[in-house]
Amino acid sequence: MTNDPLGFSGVDVTRDGHVAIVTFVRPPHNFADLALIEAIGAAFAAADADRDVRAIVLQSEGKVFCAGADLVNANPVAADRTEGERNPFYVAAAKLFAVETPVVAAIQGAAVGAGLGLALVADFRVASPEAKFVANFIQIGFHPGFGISAVLERVIGRQRALLMTLTARRIRAEQAEAWGLADAVVPADQLRAEALSLAREIAAGAPLAVGSTRKTMRGDLFALVQSQTDHELAEQAWLQKTNDFAEGVRAVSERRPGNFTGT
Repeated sequence: MTNDPLGFSGVDVTRDGHVAIVTFVRPPHNFADLALIEAIGAAFAAADADRDVRAIVLQSEGKVFCAGADLVNANPVAADRTEGERNPFYVAAAKLFAVETPVVAAIQGAAVGAGLGLALVADFRVASPEAKFVANFIQIGFHPGFGISAVLERVIGRQRALLMTLTARRIRAEQAEAWGLADAVVPADQLRAEALSLAREIAAGAPLAVGSTRKTMRGDLFALVQSQTDHELAEQAWLQKTNDFAEGVRAVSERRPGNFTGT
């Protein structure tokens, strides 16, 4: 494994042969904010521009893969904007789905909210038994974001996506594997090696054929997510003005269930 000279805020990029390993570090919860998503996007763009890179591993440090956006202290989608203006956080999020190099994500813990969206950017997800996948938006009186309302259904089917988004149920690694949300579950001490092994397997294929096949199978996912995040933001904008959203944020900060009134 060799170090890559590229450096991005909160993101470390190393190389293992034809595989770029993108590691993000935002302790203790690896919250997703604009700077982090843009840094991951820059690392992905650099990998796409390097013809010697044929696959990417996306991983994080710590017990949590990504706890989502910090809606209590630094909500990245909360800002005054004119109607129709695009949100920088979702612009950056959508661009991640435009990555041309195959991506394998190593999920060692919770992938919550925007963290679930980040996991869905990858073509494959390798998880440890401690991993869990959560679309927790309704618990805070919010609408799903990060393109989740479009991409999750493509991965696990409409009914399961509805179940996750309307109940905020925690989907643990074993169930995630059964649903196709995780492609493999391995012990935590083998997680990174397994993700790297899968990335190497992809990288060993004929690169032009791999790229062509992936493009056909993936379709114009970027355009889909770009359009869907615009819709998600519009729904989030009015929900942020409700009493239920304020109560949801308080409930999260106080670690208790929300007492929602539908107002």
